[in-house]
Amino acid sequence: MKLSRKWLNEFVDIGPVSDRDFAEAMTLSGSKVEVTEVLNESLKNVVAGRIVKMERHPDSDHMWICQLDVGEAEPTQIVTGAWNIHEGDLVPVARHKSLLPGGVKIEKGKLRGVVSNGMLCSLKELNLTAEHDYPYAVIKPAALLNDYHPLDKDKPSIPADVQPGHKIYGKVVAARVTGVSSEDGIVWACALDTGSGMAAASTDCANIHAGDMVAYDTGKNHICTLSDLHADQKEFPHCIADGIFVLHEDGVKPGDDMAAVIGADDHVVEFEITPNRPDCLSVIGLAREASATFGKPLKLHTPEIKGCGGSIADYVDIEIEDGDLCPRYTARLVKNVKIGPSPAWMRERLRNSGVRPINNIVDITNYVMLEYGQPMHAFDFSCVEGGKIVVRTAREGETIQTLDGNERKLTPNMLCICDEHKPVCVAGVMGGANSEIIGDTAMVLFESANFNGASVRRTAVALNMRTEASARYEKGLDPMNTMKAVQRACELVELLGAGEVVDGVMDVIAKDAYPTTVKLEPEKVNGLLGTDVPEEEMRRILLSLGFELDGDTILVPSWRSDVEHYSDIAEEVARFYGYNNIPNTLNAGMNEHRGFSPVQKAEIAVGALCRTAGYNEIITYSFISPTYYDKIDLPKDSPLRDSLKILNPLGEDTSIMRTTTLPSMLEILTRNYNFRNKAVKLYELGRTYFAKNDGSGMANEPKVLSLGAYGPDMDFFALKGTVELVLEGLRITGVRYEAEKANPSYHPGRCAKVFCGDRLLGVLGQVHPHVAANYGVDCELYAAELRFDALYESIGPEPVYQPLPKFPAVTRDIAVVCDQTVTVGALEDCIRRGAKGLLKEVSLFDIYTGAGIPAGKKSVAFNLTLRSDDRNLTAEEADADVKSILDLLKAELGAVLR
Repeated sequence: MKLSRKWLNEFVDIGPVSDRDFAEAMTLSGSKVEVTEVLNESLKNVVAGRIVKMERHPDSDHMWICQLDVGEAEPTQIVTGAWNIHEGDLVPVARHKSLLPGGVKIEKGKLRGVVSNGMLCSLKELNLTAEHDYPYAVIKPAALLNDYHPLDKDKPSIPADVQPGHKIYGKVVAARVTGVSSEDGIVWACALDTGSGMAAASTDCANIHAGDMVAYDTGKNHICTLSDLHADQKEFPHCIADGIFVLHEDGVKPGDDMAAVIGADDHVVEFEITPNRPDCLSVIGLAREASATFGKPLKLHTPEIKGCGGSIADYVDIEIEDGDLCPRYTARLVKNVKIGPSPAWMRERLRNSGVRPINNIVDITNYVMLEYGQPMHAFDFSCVEGGKIVVRTAREGETIQTLDGNERKLTPNMLCICDEHKPVCVAGVMGGANSEIIGDTAMVLFESANFNGASVRRTAVALNMRTEASARYEKGLDPMNTMKAVQRACELVELLGAGEVVDGVMDVIAKDAYPTTVKLEPEKVNGLLGTDVPEEEMRRILLSLGFELDGDTILVPSWRSDVEHYSDIAEEVARFYGYNNIPNTLNAGMNEHRGFSPVQKAEIAVGALCRTAGYNEIITYSFISPTYYDKIDLPKDSPLRDSLKILNPLGEDTSIMRTTTLPSMLEILTRNYNFRNKAVKLYELGRTYFAKNDGSGMANEPKVLSLGAYGPDMDFFALKGTVELVLEGLRITGVRYEAEKANPSYHPGRCAKVFCGDRLLGVLGQVHPHVAANYGVDCELYAAELRFDALYESIGPEPVYQPLPKFPAVTRDIAVVCDQTVTVGALEDCIRRGAKGLLKEVSLFDIYTGAGIPAGKKSVAFNLTLRSDDRNLTAEEADADVKSILDLLKAELGAVLR
């Protein structure tokens, strides 16, 4: 919510308080300030100046040398190329060492040898527009024949030496302007030499000066524009609808600061309003908070409407079909409407509050919304068929084209404002184009209604439309505010002369609103806060916020729907007593020191082990795009595609809950790859989500340890070493690896499943090259996905101290020949099972294929360490263990001693 401090001063005069002090005080009292902005900081040394003399530049066919009165003893000289100015015009002057919006700095210089002490400003250079900010400043250029530049130099439409009286076409002839004058600066009286005599014509084209050659329609007594001549803009390069901003504001004199003239002498404060305080989404709401914060009186205005007679009941009828969705609907009618620009003061307040001015009727609805916090809508009443407003839900198949030009398909749970045949507005969201206020609108119906916040929120989300109105309605507004807002709107209509207000108000209350009462219990409030605030101070604070007191009963104002309990009263007291005045005290209860749970300890250990291996932790979103499954080549019938869908996603890219963490890891690896990071190692302990089968709609949320890496030193075995480090750190034993070729996301020859006994721990390997290509990566990516619950269940017992061995070990090297399809893991597992209890360690030291080894076979060599804990081993005992191992290798795997 942007708050203009000039507007705020209308309701509460807080005096000369700096922005910093204002923001700090408001934040401490509960209204958090995000940003403060001084609007004129970007507009320095720009003043109003009156042109007292103009003469053409001696070395230019389009520049003017202007002498301007800027409120000083001597005029200042400025050279400009604009053609829409005249002697007597009041214009913005950026003087030497001035600053314009966007950080543009202006200094004096020379233009084609002539000194220019600054620059004359257009609306664009002041960060304004004619369409929305100063409608009277729209420039309409005449076609000046002395600016004609033919597109084809060999075939000009107008001769270069054109003279007065030269026929252009039909009754249009060339005419020289001999004099130009204007009383209002809007319509110009021109004396013309037509070659055959003199003529006088009036025009609203502002770019005409004495000496110019124009196209004059003798039949219509009209000076032609480019469109009249059907000319291309390129043929008249300086006859453009752009130029200097010529001021027509009352009371402006030379030397006045332009920041004050255009309303930029304001300070804007932006607040972060919490959802429970929709009343603060208004100037009056924030004024009430400022009044209580600074102890200044609140000055509220009661709208007064004169009316023009008649009765609104003769024109319109209102029906509400569902009082739960629309508790109250208030309306007033305005006839003989005059659509036009709003006055400058209203346009400035809207602009400083972040709202674009449109026209007087639309601006009134926006102004009231900002002032009172009550969204309003204005209907062109001639478009309301049958003169009846029906508040109902949409019917199946109904559509509406909203004011943004889009066709919207409505559903039966969407509340609409309808006439007897069709929807004319999506309630609380946006009006329909079929009842839009346009230039010839003659009768306007002002709507000020109260809608169910949840209904508006669901409709806005379903239609993907979030507007200023819906943002307010969805928080729950005060139903008692509708009458005040519509009365204020009609008061402004009369103040602006925008129409005549028909007597009477249509106020349909479909559901009564009962006031909330809370008992004032000072002891409980002080007990909750740990304070000793006097009851009188509590009453003063509550009264300053608009609460009423009847003995010990607090009557909560209708705009404070968030106050229901004595704890809410305690919060109000704390806010204005001052959180900084509440003493610091120790908790009076007993604190029991608790450590981490076993699961938390395991999570901490896993993270520490990954960091030990050089991996950095990442945290990714749990919601992903459905297209991620395609990127990892997940089969269409994979159960992993059965994802939980988010009801109100931020977008399609975050619309489902992930069932695998691999896409999230690959996204981050890809981002680092695109940032040209040469080597990356990442890990995440994140959740996946699977729907429960009990019909509850809830999810199982198992955690997964994900590893991801790439770089010159990364390969399958480096990743496997990291996994082994993690497993060993968790004291997980009995680990085995099996080749995995069926996982489409991984390289079929460089992927393995990890088991602890028969329990699957996860998978690791190189990401399939096709998957890497889907992410736009042309290097090898490696990843591992380990189920944390399986890791936790496999954690070994706490280590127990064992004394160092007293007896020496015996080592034996064996090399066995086996089929190339037999894995090292299978051989190692067979070796451990074949030993008779003396084997302590097994380590691979060689794999050989080639001369001396049959085709389809390989030689695998292991080093075996054998030791007894209670005696020295004899050679015979060691040989017996080795023989048992070799016998089992031959029996199970066909591996024989080389």
